Amino acid sequence: MFPCNPLKRRKHPSLSAIVSELRQKLLELALAEAAQYGEARAKSVIGKAMAKFPELRASAKEVMPLIDEVVAEVNQMDPKDLEPFLPEKSSKPKAKVEKELPALQNSDKVVLRFAPSPSGPLHLGHTRALALNNYYRNRYGGKLILRLEDTNPNAIDPEAYDMIQSDMDWLGINSDEVVVQSDRMETYYDDMRTIISQGDAYVTNSEAEHWRDLKKRSEAHPDRNRDSDIQLGEFEALLSGGGGIVVIKTDLEDPNPALRDFVAFRVVESPHPRQKDKYRLWPLYNYAVAIDDHRLGVTHVLRGKDHLNNTLKQKWIYKYMGWDEPEYIHYGLVSIPDTNLKTSNIRESISKNEFSGWDDCRLATLKALARRGYQSKTFLKYWEGAGIKEVDIKFSWQNFNAVNKDLVDPVSRRLFFVPDPVEFKIETESPLVKEAPWHPDNPELGMREEKVNSGDTVYLPGVEIQGATELRLKNLCNVTVENKSLEFSGFDHKQGNPIIQWCCRYRKMELFYPDGNSVKGVVEDNISELDGEVVQFERVGFVRLEDNKAFFLHR
Repeated sequence: MFPCNPLKRRKHPSLSAIVSELRQKLLELALAEAAQYGEARAKSVIGKAMAKFPELRASAKEVMPLIDEVVAEVNQMDPKDLEPFLPEKSSKPKAKVEKELPALQNSDKVVLRFAPSPSGPLHLGHTRALALNNYYRNRYGGKLILRLEDTNPNAIDPEAYDMIQSDMDWLGINSDEVVVQSDRMETYYDDMRTIISQGDAYVTNSEAEHWRDLKKRSEAHPDRNRDSDIQLGEFEALLSGGGGIVVIKTDLEDPNPALRDFVAFRVVESPHPRQKDKYRLWPLYNYAVAIDDHRLGVTHVLRGKDHLNNTLKQKWIYKYMGWDEPEYIHYGLVSIPDTNLKTSNIRESISKNEFSGWDDCRLATLKALARRGYQSKTFLKYWEGAGIKEVDIKFSWQNFNAVNKDLVDPVSRRLFFVPDPVEFKIETESPLVKEAPWHPDNPELGMREEKVNSGDTVYLPGVEIQGATELRLKNLCNVTVENKSLEFSGFDHKQGNPIIQWCCRYRKMELFYPDGNSVKGVVEDNISELDGEVVQFERVGFVRLEDNKAFFLHR
């Protein structure tokens, strides 16, 4: 155990055994990082040190100079001298080790942002950016901003402001700051006044088709080169009335027409759910994002490579304002097959009662996936494993379910579920007792015990017993089948007899599948304390219980 402030007594490393020991441990961490990644970084080393030696957290400020010293020393070493500190390879099978994602450049200070539009709750597609930004925030001890991009009054769900934050809470990701773009309108206006006064933006009320046609031909619109005082006057006028757009000047000769002059503001007369009728001139995505990323101190922008054009547009704003650009990391696109992620379509379907709500188990919203029983850690583990490579990827439900199964399987209790049950009477000379483990590999959970008397009603799955003359009631006994009667025929396992799940005392249950199908049946009645939990219906799969409903998770 290190003292609270080991460096306050430090005269020289050789004079303090405690500091010498601390320096050696920090040196080992720095050497390992440099050997693996080509160089050691102070932020990364201190993060690993605090995780490995939590007693140092109280004296982080005092430890930093020593870390800087160690990192500087290690980074001056010859790469060949670092080779002995590479992780040892072993032929023995190892437990799964979480792999580290590539290091960030310029990571002395790390400020990231997750920036959804409040048009609905979060869905599976959102979780990639959220997981990756959260990973790097935690790795570098940085800051994560939740920025709600609500500058399109016609595409906002007032409830989404809270839904998004509750979804993040469920994922276990807490933002360090919450910013709502529509609360920052005056900032957008002030910075645009600067850009216009420099001659780097213009106002036009030209017909949209005419303006776009000129761009395609690399021709300047007549309004483009008017005096900046005229442009400013028209900008101010747009704040209260009239029509028009505000355009950022770029290179009209750019070979990519999409990168030629782009719109920064447009008029929207619709009332805003949050700001009401306070504003009518609203910023578009690329302008608002560039202004916010700088003003909020964002240092690293992680997003898909479908934003490459947006990045180039946003760099014009940085250029005109004389700002340093953040680090941009563009990862490959992801396709999620057979999954409806378009919020507007889902909302319309909900309004038509085609879905019961945002948590309908047929959807891929976080609320729906959580209702089915997916664990929050599954999303983080899956996307961290997918990484930030530029190659496009295809989302794999099979792999995603395997990650989730690793989390739920060890703790999920087992139950008998009988679909489409058929009623039988059981005949036995003496009472029978079912003894079935709650979990086959976790004896600490105990046993499910049930007493069955002669004359009791037993429910069996009709499809599975067709044509059977003798069968085994799982964890109970053998029975012969005749009409609607079951007669005890011994305890020894008989080869060839089908093993059937059954229920005596039961609760009605309807099992809902994500494809929209459902099956009615009965389940053991010992589930009063399992409501809201993930369990495994034996031979069916993992499900999450909710009153008299069960939502299929995966096998």
